[in-house]
Amino acid sequence: MFKGSLVALVTPFDEQDRIDDEALAGLIDWHVAAGTSAIVAAGTTGESPTLETSEHVDYIRRCVELAAGRIPVIAGTGSNSTAQTLHLTREVSRLDVAGFLLVVPYYNKPPQEGLYRHFKTIADAVDKPQLLYNVPGRTVADLLPETVERLAALPNVVGIKEATGDIERMKDIRRRCGEDFCLLSGDDATACDFMLQGGDGVISVTANVAPEGFAEMCRLALSGDAEAAHQADQPLAALHRDLFVEANPIPVKWALWRMGRIGPGIRLPLTPLAESAHDRVTAALAQANIRS
Repeated sequence: MFKGSLVALVTPFDEQDRIDDEALAGLIDWHVAAGTSAIVAAGTTGESPTLETSEHVDYIRRCVELAAGRIPVIAGTGSNSTAQTLHLTREVSRLDVAGFLLVVPYYNKPPQEGLYRHFKTIADAVDKPQLLYNVPGRTVADLLPETVERLAALPNVVGIKEATGDIERMKDIRRRCGEDFCLLSGDDATACDFMLQGGDGVISVTANVAPEGFAEMCRLALSGDAEAAHQADQPLAALHRDLFVEANPIPVKWALWRMGRIGPGIRLPLTPLAESAHDRVTAALAQANIRS
């Protein structure tokens, strides 16, 4: 269903800490022109935990309006509260979104049965495609392949963003869930191999700053051209690493600001990139032939 380079879009803020509509429009136009396959709006890279509910819905509505049918919009509506996730997903389901990205509940540390029931509650209530999002490095809880297999039996749970960087786990999920289940990497550094070995695409942080190059790497990997895909990925390698020199999305928002794409705004409790990391991120942009 979803393939190639999907961008985990940052949320631009203006000097008054409001969503910057002009910058958002520019980002979406850029991704359409660059060949990005889909936009993930208000995911965790989009600072979703800092968005008020009405603001969250309005932001996704605006992304859909600005995309204007040119590129699919996937809405991030997950949280660590099942009731809150259900409410937000229902509100957003009225919009013309292509589906939802639902992160594993964070902090609570639910057992596998709790994770199954959390996602099943949303799937039973909202009849649109839903992608699971497993990122145990940030949520602590780990959605195991056997639980993914149970959830894949639900007709509108169509895939997973698997951010462990474990290629063998991806292969295990593929065996369990079949060829039609959408497998998307959430780890830019291993995304090329993820696709070469059977994955469908990647929901990417790097694609925020290098949409053309990242989309081309994905195209080559999905075509099975391993040598060309690795060659295309090589200039992006430093970005895959150094856009995580501090907590995401701190470095990528600073990079986009340096590129003139957005303002410097980021919401507390996150803070702007430390000055000691500026040269490192600037060098990663230069390696990818990105002017900043």
